[in-house]
Amino acid sequence: MTSASLQASRGTRDIWGSEILLWQFLEQQARDILGRANYQEIRTPIFEATELFSRGIGEGTDIVNKEMYTFTDRGDRSLTLRPEGTAGVVRSLIEHKRLNQGVQRCWYQGAMFRYERPQAGRQRQFHQLGVEVFGSADPRADVEVMALAWEFLQALSLPGLTLELNSVGDPEDRQRYQAALVEYLTPYAQALDPDSQVRLTKNPLRIWDSKSPATQDILTAAPRLPAYLGSAAQAHFEQVQAGLTALGLTYTLNPRLVRGLDYYTRTAFEITTTDLGAQAAVGGGGRYDGLVQALGGTPTPAVGWAMGLERLVVLLQKQGETPAPRLDFYIVAQGEGTGILSLQISQMLRRQGFRVEIDLSNSALGKQLKRADKLGSHACVILGENEVQSQQIPVKWLATGVQEWVDFPAGFADDERWRQKFAAIPRPKGP
Repeated sequence: MTSASLQASRGTRDIWGSEILLWQFLEQQARDILGRANYQEIRTPIFEATELFSRGIGEGTDIVNKEMYTFTDRGDRSLTLRPEGTAGVVRSLIEHKRLNQGVQRCWYQGAMFRYERPQAGRQRQFHQLGVEVFGSADPRADVEVMALAWEFLQALSLPGLTLELNSVGDPEDRQRYQAALVEYLTPYAQALDPDSQVRLTKNPLRIWDSKSPATQDILTAAPRLPAYLGSAAQAHFEQVQAGLTALGLTYTLNPRLVRGLDYYTRTAFEITTTDLGAQAAVGGGGRYDGLVQALGGTPTPAVGWAMGLERLVVLLQKQGETPAPRLDFYIVAQGEGTGILSLQISQMLRRQGFRVEIDLSNSALGKQLKRADKLGSHACVILGENEVQSQQIPVKWLATGVQEWVDFPAGFADDERWRQKFAAIPRPKGP
């Protein structure tokens, strides 16, 4: 392969330029909102033992059966690039014995990997933001994580969002419902799509996830899970709804929304948008009280959610969000001695919190000034041999064309002087 043919693998992409500012903006909003709720960030390895995901996600899922990137290392161990974040978090909490230390609130973000057909907002290497609460069966935990998800998305000013809510009940509720669903679907077995035919015997609830229009038509008259909730699950569901209402969060009941694995319990939710076409889900989650035990830990209630960051970036771009880099000072220099002076001035201004770039092109002064304007710098520091001798430095404000002379070093060390000048300048949205 020649260097000219080298390119990113299918389903992966580079993120840089103005787009990276959207990513940084998303990440900072998440950090701020989740930090105020005292959620602690956790960073788990990018690959884990394959068994963790086969047990944590489920043998009957498309993710495990079709989409995981699995390999054998030199020690003949089967490892998998993480296809989602929750299983690794659970493994970490079990390994480090954190689950016997009270309620654990944590969040994560990072790259995940699934072998899927790439499309807008969906890549084979994608990025997920997730929130988890372990150790509380209280309905308030369910409400809290949903409220945080909604607050995060509202901070992004995304339009057309809907919070969809359901309860998948307790294990015994699902067993009764699953029997009724199988009884209803069995006469239609041959008309179901191939995946749903397999699920009919292995994991019937996941038939609700089918994208086949024919299967969805068959499901129109199928029994709905909420009718099979026991009294405890029903009471929990009512308290969750009451909590959302108390916080002013509008939601829509969606009886088709299910989680098809045994360790999922009670609350299930998704946040959807009208701006992504067929990929309507922005994020989702629910309660998975059986997951910790399924992965070898002691029974521990848990609730959480995950969101795909690529989809959020697409939504921001649809709104025309293209934050420009914030550049406060651009330093142009030409002539003997200006190199050292440019380094000294840039360091002084950066230590005051300003964003500063030195022109390193050694091109003509006019070209350097044009680059300062193209980058959107608020001010340009202009250095020549005369300035080195006089220690009087011209600073040009590019928006107005006004130029002033500043003493070096005293003028550039005057933090309050610069802060007052920049206070009236609008800052672009983003980091």
